[in-house]
Amino acid sequence: MGAPPDLAKRYLARLETNQISNEYQQFKQDVTPTLSSYEKLAQSLGNILAFKLSQKDELKVAQALKEAHVAVSPAQALGLALTGFVGIFLLTTLITVGIFLITSKIPFLFTSLGILGGIFLYYYLASYPTRLAHEWKLAASAEMVPAILYTVIYMKHTSNFERAITFTANNLAGPLAKELQKVIYDVEVGKYPTLKQSLDTYLENWRTDAPEFIESFHLIESSLYEPSEARRIQILEKSLQIMLDGIYEKMLKYSREVRAPLTNVYMLGIILPTLGLAMLPLASTLLGGLIQWYHVFLGFNLIIPFIVVYLVNQALLKRPGGYGETSILEQNPAYPEYASTKPWVTYAPILILGLLATLLPFMLQSSFIQQTFGMQGDYTFGELNIPFFENQKIFDFKIVNGTQAGPFSPLATLLSLCFPASLGLYFYLVYRAKTKELIKAREQTKQLEQEFTTSLFQLGNRLGDNVPAEIAFAKVAEVTQNQQTHEFFALVNSNIQQAGLSLEQAIFDRRRGAIVYFPSNLISSSMRILVESVKKGLQVAAQSLMAISEYIKNVEKINQRLHDLLAEVVSDMRSNMTFLAPLLSGIVVGLSVMITAILNKLDAFKDTLPSGQEAGFSNILNITDLFKVGEMIPPYFIQLAIGVYIIQVIFILTNALVIVDSGKDLLKEKYERAQNIRTGLALYLGATLLATLTLTILALTVISDL
Repeated sequence: MGAPPDLAKRYLARLETNQISNEYQQFKQDVTPTLSSYEKLAQSLGNILAFKLSQKDELKVAQALKEAHVAVSPAQALGLALTGFVGIFLLTTLITVGIFLITSKIPFLFTSLGILGGIFLYYYLASYPTRLAHEWKLAASAEMVPAILYTVIYMKHTSNFERAITFTANNLAGPLAKELQKVIYDVEVGKYPTLKQSLDTYLENWRTDAPEFIESFHLIESSLYEPSEARRIQILEKSLQIMLDGIYEKMLKYSREVRAPLTNVYMLGIILPTLGLAMLPLASTLLGGLIQWYHVFLGFNLIIPFIVVYLVNQALLKRPGGYGETSILEQNPAYPEYASTKPWVTYAPILILGLLATLLPFMLQSSFIQQTFGMQGDYTFGELNIPFFENQKIFDFKIVNGTQAGPFSPLATLLSLCFPASLGLYFYLVYRAKTKELIKAREQTKQLEQEFTTSLFQLGNRLGDNVPAEIAFAKVAEVTQNQQTHEFFALVNSNIQQAGLSLEQAIFDRRRGAIVYFPSNLISSSMRILVESVKKGLQVAAQSLMAISEYIKNVEKINQRLHDLLAEVVSDMRSNMTFLAPLLSGIVVGLSVMITAILNKLDAFKDTLPSGQEAGFSNILNITDLFKVGEMIPPYFIQLAIGVYIIQVIFILTNALVIVDSGKDLLKEKYERAQNIRTGLALYLGATLLATLTLTILALTVISDL
């Protein structure tokens, strides 16, 4: 029988207007609340240059975009990459032609860098979907163990697969929660007839990256068909063990594989470039000034960091999922401080003062400042009544072929330390202000969860003695004095005894519930299980809570073993980043200053040599003729390049260290940046100051005795 005419018309009209159900709109809003900057760019600029991908590449990019939950087509992703490359190439070409028409010279360096920049931008945008998918999988896989844990615990007291998955989806808070909600939604809209089929289809996405996740869920599904209760419980426990063992095996393999790539990053990206800079002053003067200070900045602060980022990303892309931090920042009351941009403005004067102090040697060369304040462009130590090295200039600028070069003095190099010092201090203060409260709250939550495991076991024992849940909370509160968990149990008891709330209201009430003051996924999910299981009897609730306690202890043991596996890799990265690299870089700056000071002293000695005595000092004259101080790259600029690079290295390696150790964790990244910048930069500044002063004084003292 056909549908009624009016109903058919309304249905067709709805299809023609392409209406979307309110439920789907809400679900879409929950999964992807706003379009990312990448999505906006791809949807706008990605359609300018439309190219069709090969079928193989299109499937690969489409799969990455789907896994990353990005509303962009493969053609738009490629179009954005091509548009970026063509845009950079055309801009570089126009500027090159303009410079040629004005100066009749082709800026080969600028043109080469422009083309390289376009190629890099194309690679970055073309591979961006893959990186987004990897980040999403890392974040989602960090919730795999809790997902299996919650499902197993729920299934132990209620053998209902649909309700267990719903419970798990509601108690997780990250990307995997959205994935499971999508699994449930697909059943509700009729895309799949059963939850099992919907879940099995979704699990295929993890076939390559997390086969243990699939196997664990299949075991949970098979427990539904076991007639024996003991056998059913055994299968459920086995599913969690398979998940934990699978993660451990993958991380064990990764800890062995990642060591060599990260060692290569340190050697190729830090050691070799830094050692090369030690000889740069001599190399620059041998090449007749062909290498200038801006070449150092381009190579050391632009090209080499790109290479380091590429090498690090290649190592991190191999990191398996299933292990990492799972807390959600937005749920913490201190999140507004983390998201605020106020610290970036508050501490900006520190950066400005450091920049002004660094530029002081050049500011004093301005005729306006000299005339306004009645100052010279430079002074000797003797003119300032300093009884050491009276003829040594403070900044030591030189005129070479009608052009001012410098500053070459050790004091100018030390003054240039103000910029990396202020830049590092700026980042440290900003990141500390943004993460201080959140990190404190996270540590308190972790401590609370560790104590809560034991308290859960005690609560389960009370319920096992047939003590009503409302009274059991009061008894546990009495035996948990001087512990953080005492406040939780005491608050629940107070809500029940004094406010007259039910057990569920005492825990989950939006205004007075205890969970409001203890934002922990573990505590929340455990109490949800308690509320559900109490309805089936006190013995069921007791068994559930004691099982949770036992499972959490096992999970914590596995986490500790995983930390132990990665401890050596993490320790090596941290020592390289905060100790060896800053120390080596500081010594290199000191050597550069010493070499420049020696040549500068020899050059001054040649100018004061009496006429007719040149033959006796032919060796010294040959050295000064071969190494011309005015054509050298001043140590001032070498220090600036190295100082900024130390901060870049700390940023890059800190992100890598956090991902290796904890997965994608934005809060820990920012917090660790602040700590590593404080430690690494302080060591670099101290080593540079000590090496510069010691080596320079030693060299000048020895030469003065010649």
